[in-house]
Amino acid sequence: MKICLLDNTTFQYSYIDKQSSILRGAETIFINLYEQLKSLGHEVVVFNNCSENINNDISNWYNFHKVESFDIDFDVAISNGDARLFNNIKSKKKFLISYSVQPLEKFIRKRQFLAYIKHRPSILVIGKYHQSVRSKITSLFGINILKLAVDDKFINTKLTNKINNNLAIFTSRVDRNLDLLLHIWNNKIQPKNIALKLLATPPIYNNSNTNIIERSLSTQSNLINDLLKSRIFLVPGHKAELFCLAAEEARELCLPIVTLGIGSLSERVKHEQTGFIAKNEDEFAFYTLKLFSDNILWNNMRDNLFRIRGSKNWRNSVSNLLEIIKN
Repeated sequence: MKICLLDNTTFQYSYIDKQSSILRGAETIFINLYEQLKSLGHEVVVFNNCSENINNDISNWYNFHKVESFDIDFDVAISNGDARLFNNIKSKKKFLISYSVQPLEKFIRKRQFLAYIKHRPSILVIGKYHQSVRSKITSLFGINILKLAVDDKFINTKLTNKINNNLAIFTSRVDRNLDLLLHIWNNKIQPKNIALKLLATPPIYNNSNTNIIERSLSTQSNLINDLLKSRIFLVPGHKAELFCLAAEEARELCLPIVTLGIGSLSERVKHEQTGFIAKNEDEFAFYTLKLFSDNILWNNMRDNLFRIRGSKNWRNSVSNLLEIIKN
């Protein structure tokens, strides 16, 4: 198939930036789709805001200002979150990946609605929770779940036994309820065990607790190393968290997860098997302390995680996407 991938971020990136800290989940997904579709033999053409030195026929990756010079009828076009990008290409089928709830008011305010009605794309959401909260009006032409995966680097990383058994980690965005996690940590976890440490995404404001440490945001390799040395992944969740790639990355590296299950976080954890879904802050603290102190429980969960390791990969995700496209 001839497949066109469309994205138009305000910053420059391309497939060579896959491990860069500048990328968010949406851009990482975009690169993985490109790589996997290409590996399966499809003719994949990408238009995005890449630099001129990336703009070439070898990779079929072009800067968006080149799109008007391409007179190609694509079989499929997939836009990364912006229906207006379909205005620039011709395609038999169109799919719009959504990364937000997008109520009708916001859809109109973001100037998406007219392009959506004109091009009639099917919506690709990123989870069951996301599908449940997506506006029916902005899903008129079909809706399916794009089954996301982590990068192969997480799957292929060798696990280590060099773990700091007093270290928990949070790698999601600061605005995804890090303040709530810090409140629980400072008031309900740390007082019960002063040796425990929390490694968390910066910036951490008004932090006087020396056992709460800011992570260094750099490469994907450094992120993996931070996860490998941690014992538990802590993430309350957030109503705007429609998938939480950070939790999926932690799961792939066999870290038991403790969450309040807010937003999509209940989809990332099998309660009492791969982690705990707490009903309140007290339970969150209780489960966290239990995983720190109970080695049998922790090892059982780690074994459960190891058994399902590698099951959510991009080859399976893209195979599922191709089935959606064919229907």
